Amino acid sequence: MSSPPAPGLPHVDAVTPAVLVLPGPVSRGETPRLCDEVRALLETTPAGVVVCDVGGLGPPGLAAVDLLARLELTARRAGGRIRLRDPDPALHALLDLVGLRFETERQVEQREPPLGVEEAVEPGDAAV
Repeated sequence: MSSPPAPGLPHVDAVTPAVLVLPGPVSRGETPRLCDEVRALLETTPAGVVVCDVGGLGPPGLAAVDLLARLELTARRAGGRIRLRDPDPALHALLDLVGLRFETERQVEQREPPLGVEEAVEPGDAAV
């Protein structure tokens, strides 16, 4: 005799990625330590992703780009990758400028509204 399946969605095992907070301006001497931290986090989490919180990184510059590129390279060598959380728009633009693409969290999708949809209607406007 078999029992009916449980109602609702099947069991999903969600894996939460590890988070590494990158504080303040990071010096070049701290890069090896942060790469070691990314490597260690990837070994302990089954997600294969380390989320790097870059919100407190400070004004973007080439030092930040170098750090993120090295962290991504370390993660790739360990069989994973990094994802950026809360990147400054200027940092995002600088990464695009040098040709580095990173997955980001909580990024607002920018697109045009669907055709035939008005965001606001002024009194006296003709109906479409």
